[in-house]
Amino acid sequence: MDLADHFPAALCGRPFRVREALHRGVSAARLRSRHLFRPFHGTRCWSPPTDHAERARALAPRLRADQAFSHTTAAHLLGIPLPLRLERDHRIHVATIGTDQALRVRGTVGHRVKAGRAHVVFSGTARVVDPAHTFVMLARILTLDELVVAGDALVGWLNWCTVAELAAAVRRHRGARGIRKARAALAEVRAGSRSPGETRLRLTLVRRGLPQPELNHDVVVDGRWVACVDLAYPTARVAIEYESDLHRTDARTFRKDLTRGEHLKDVDWWLVRATADDVGPLADQFVRRVRRLLATGTAGRHDSRPRDHLATFS
Repeated sequence: MDLADHFPAALCGRPFRVREALHRGVSAARLRSRHLFRPFHGTRCWSPPTDHAERARALAPRLRADQAFSHTTAAHLLGIPLPLRLERDHRIHVATIGTDQALRVRGTVGHRVKAGRAHVVFSGTARVVDPAHTFVMLARILTLDELVVAGDALVGWLNWCTVAELAAAVRRHRGARGIRKARAALAEVRAGSRSPGETRLRLTLVRRGLPQPELNHDVVVDGRWVACVDLAYPTARVAIEYESDLHRTDARTFRKDLTRGEHLKDVDWWLVRATADDVGPLADQFVRRVRRLLATGTAGRHDSRPRDHLATFS
């Protein structure tokens, strides 16, 4: 007979508290079974958690009504991108909203938040600090650029909140630790980004003196839609695409990128492709190239080759 047959149906297939199981008539001996997993003191689950989100949901039965997942754990549950160093941190962050004691359980980090400084939303069945206030909490942990990426994700491809809602949360946390960084990041958050790479690319350009590009710009020529590009300087007819590893490894994406480039070329737009190196060690060189293209395109000299050189191909 399977172990689950000895448990009430309400406990099967989900993490549960030992206290709840005992209350439902499960014996202490069955709760000590080696076929049950013990991710946290006082909880059991049917299979071992394999990622941060599953570890959080394994802890969820222990949370009180005034507690919710926060900081990097909220980010995991909401889909906010985090740097690799934090992806490896398995500790679960829980905020107690109000004056009661913070959570004290091995493998967790307990926080206290003043009432009114955070709201609770649900990700599936998990209680999570709302996205805008999660952004402010992440300011204590992330670098400035990492926080801008998080903000762009929230108001961009995740569409969890607006820039105005982020600003309201920042105002509500006046005086909190990391609030200056949150304000600085908020000033650089832009709606419309669709990936962390796009955000890092935009910051690379703007931090080195180039104007703000348009995000996910639709190139339309003579009333005809040509392509949607990651970043664009329409006046100079310069488009910039961030190429992640997906663009290299996925055949369909690779073919689509090639076709987009040819269509842009047909309507006299330059397409500049950027990689991780171009927002890292080769950033200065990359920005110099884009700056030259902007100067040439804005002046109307989109093809700067000598006319006598072109004549040899006529």
